[in-house]
Amino acid sequence: MNDIHIDKDGPVTTISIDRAHAKNALDGATVRALRAAFNTFDADESAAVAVLYGMHGSFCAGADLKEMADGANYEPWAGSGEGMLGAPMNKPMIGAVSGHAVAGGLGLALYCDIRIADPSAIFGVFCRRFGVPMSDGTTVRLPRLIGEARALDMMLTGRAVDAHEAAAIGLVREVVASADLLAHAQALALQISQFPPLAMRSDRRSLLESRGLELDAALHNEAYLAADAKRVEAAAGAARFSAGKGRHGRVEDT
Repeated sequence: MNDIHIDKDGPVTTISIDRAHAKNALDGATVRALRAAFNTFDADESAAVAVLYGMHGSFCAGADLKEMADGANYEPWAGSGEGMLGAPMNKPMIGAVSGHAVAGGLGLALYCDIRIADPSAIFGVFCRRFGVPMSDGTTVRLPRLIGEARALDMMLTGRAVDAHEAAAIGLVREVVASADLLAHAQALALQISQFPPLAMRSDRRSLLESRGLELDAALHNEAYLAADAKRVEAAAGAARFSAGKGRHGRVEDT
């Protein structure tokens, strides 16, 4: 679809939403196209990290309410694994957020592993004023990121949270200049892509799957997921460290 663009640069895949007329609000067809783009990225063995971006100065204004007003049945996007976007992918994704990331767009931002914003970014449960519930994982993911008290404030009041407040409460990693946003997110994606992939992905998966598990079960799962990386990557990595690479926390020379 013309509403979703995929651009690949080495190990970094940029997936862009292009619905300027709706501030990148998503209708059902566009969500399905977005899922297809995620699947393409996840299945590409040469692709390591994705960047999700909203074109025309808006990340995603949520669901296309015009479609709902016409009687279309709203299907949740990013909540359970049965949602239209499914469970989180096997590889990490960075959200590059400008303009509105509200209602379902907030849920889409929370679907990303890391969020970077520019000063124009606005986060909020704007659907509160229209009686549309959050069914895209926000009620689950938001309190885990910023704490229950802050999440309740955002969800009950429906107020706008600007980029700098979002950074202060841990909703975004950092705020960068608008002109640098996409390039900055892509550079971070490239940096992450340089790490040995098995250990990175197993650690990410362990963190995501530990939610709701008892401590012993979570630790057992961590050990299980780490086994391949220990067998394939760890010895070579230890040898590089012994040879002097990455001493004193230097990431750039590993």
